Order: sequence, then structure tokens, then C-alpha cells
Amino acid sequence: MMRDETIKQREPREKKDPLEGWNPTTKLGKLVKDKKIIDIDEILDKGIKIREPEIVDTLLPNLESDLIFFGQSKGKFGGGKRSIWRQTQKKTKEGNKPKFSALAVVGNHDGYVGVGRGKSKETVPAREKAMRQAKLNIIKIKRGSGSWEGKSLDPHSIPFKVEGRWGSAKIVLMPAPKGTDLKVERECQKVLRFAGIKDIRSKTKGQTRTKINLIYALMEALKKLSSTKVMPEFEKRLSIKEGRNE
Repeated sequence: MMRDETIKQREPREKKDPLEGWNPTTKLGKLVKDKKIIDIDEILDKGIKIREPEIVDTLLPNLESDLIFFGQSKGKFGGGKRSIWRQTQKKTKEGNKPKFSALAVVGNHDGYVGVGRGKSKETVPAREKAMRQAKLNIIKIKRGSGSWEGKSLDPHSIPFKVEGRWGSAKIVLMPAPKGTDLKVERECQKVLRFAGIKDIRSKTKGQTRTKINLIYALMEALKKLSSTKVMPEFEKRLSIKEGRNE
């Protein structure tokens, strides 16, 4: 008997649902698990605090994530090098105790985005905490075509100018015509892409080299898109879409 005949073909393993073992601990989580809430807008529009990341995983299954370069590590020849980890040390009698922090962004490229920070004694737990916090901080934004240089029915940009501040950092977001691309700082581009914005212009002031302050200022600006009330006649003119582009 040939050897190939004795080898059994392995059957493909079924992919396990990561939410299969989820046991909700909050009332909101139980409603989502029982499919009594099937749209995340029902939660965000009422301003309900999300306390379990599995809620976001269930209602936004196509969510993607990435880490922000907001730290700095020593280069090979003494120079600084960008890093996704920010390391701090605490001096004790036993010696130096290092701690790592990470900044994560999540989004579905279609009107939903969140940013979160995590800290831990090791890098992997810090990353997981940051991802978890980013999901808990998910927000819905308004998109549109508010540039006077060109009008479009596609909500590729933002409908109007907004400003965000955090600490010493300030950022101003302005609508841009199609084809402009994201004319913002490199790490801010990640957040805007995950939010589903394709064209935008910006101005920054203050200590923008402190990336964490700049990212938080950007999120404050994006929140103002939804908190600003717009008259119905302008919603159609500016092609405003809140959340998913349906």
C-alpha cells in the first residue's frame, strides 16, 4: 500500500465565532446578544454608554483596526525613531519599572470611528487594552460635500469647517473638492480613512508634535460634525450623510 493512500485528508476546520462564548454583563449587552437591538445607531443616537466591546463587534462586524505612531524609540545611531509604543519608567528601590502605552484606532470606512489608549507593563496587553477602549469610544460622524470649489452627491468630504482642541494642540478641518486627498498630518490620515473621509484640508496650531494631543483634537473636531445642527434645506445641498452611506 502506498504511503499517500494511508494519509487521511484533513478536513478544513470551521472558524469559531469570537462572540460565541460571550456572556454579557450589562443590560445593553444582553439586548444586543438577544438581537433586540440590531443597529448601533439605536445606541449612539440616545447617547448610551457602551461598556462591552463585543457590542460593537456584533453591530459593526466589518470593523478594522490599526495602531497610531505616537511614541519614540532610540535609533541605531542615536537618533529618534517613530514607534507605536510609548515607554515610561518609574524609579523604585527595586530598580526601574517600565510601562508601555499604545494608541489604537478602529473604524469601518463608512461613518464610524473610535480612538482609545491602553497602558500595561507589557506591549501586547497595552495593545489589547487600546483596541478595547477604541471600540468603547466609537462615534458616528457626518460626511458631505461642503467645498465651494466643487459639488458632488457623494459624501466624500465633510459638510462644513470644524475645529478641535486638546491640550496645546488645535486642528481645523475644512471641506475639499474631489481628488484633493487627505491633506492632513500622516497619523491623522489613518483616523480619517477609517471614518470614511476621502478628501479634506486642515490647519494645525500649537504643539502638534505631541501626537496623542493632536489625535484627540481631531476626534473632538469630528464629534462637532454630528453635534452641529443643520437646517433640512442645507442637508441635501451639502450631501450630508450621518453614519452609513446608504
